Amino acid sequence: MEINILIFFAGLLAGAMNSAAGGGSFVTLPTLVLAGLPSVSANATSAVALFPGSLVGAWAYRRECRSFTAIPLKPMIGASLAGGLLGALLLHMTPTRIFDSLIPWLLALGTVAFSLGPKIGCLLRKSVQPGYPFMLILQAALAVYGGYFGGAVGIMMMAAWSVFGITDIRSMNAAKTLLVGMTNAAAVIYFAGTELVWWSQSIVMLTGAVIGGYGGACWVRRISPQRLRTGITIFNVVITVVFFVQRMR
Repeated sequence: MEINILIFFAGLLAGAMNSAAGGGSFVTLPTLVLAGLPSVSANATSAVALFPGSLVGAWAYRRECRSFTAIPLKPMIGASLAGGLLGALLLHMTPTRIFDSLIPWLLALGTVAFSLGPKIGCLLRKSVQPGYPFMLILQAALAVYGGYFGGAVGIMMMAAWSVFGITDIRSMNAAKTLLVGMTNAAAVIYFAGTELVWWSQSIVMLTGAVIGGYGGACWVRRISPQRLRTGITIFNVVITVVFFVQRMR
């Protein structure tokens, strides 16, 4: 019973984080591993649990999403679906012992992307002027990462879009929530047909994530983005260090 309460609140926090800024899997994956799930199953179960919350967040952002006109969304949705499906397939093919060794490095990659993503985007914009086909390919590649692991993938997407000079943080956040949701949709459809998902834990976490997803989308309008990013970055660093320490033992 206690572990289900922990899983529910992990989903609640992760749903709020994903709608507000991203990084929810930094909460759900460690929680599910702590609950005794193998790492590959924990990642798939986490993806299923967070999927409805991302859609709820996208619905809450529906007005802002209409203002995201710098890049056509329909082709980007297609690239996200294709990449998410491929990433899920790659995860299913990865042995648990190998994924165990990859988790700290994936968390580190996600942490760096989350904390430095906007700055990286600004630096790239000074030297790179990508065309729209390149952005579609990049979106598909990010979706593969999203389907496979997903930590901070939304921030990576926003950093890539900033190369186009897109600066409206609200419309970017809305489009990010939608496209991460589409990436997860493809992965979840695949995972649902496998043995990877632990459904009882997923349903408990999903319930919390849906509540947190909508609440986070409403709450983010009232808080400083810089403070929010700083807080989540500190949390991500702590989780990453914990996993590296565990691997060293």
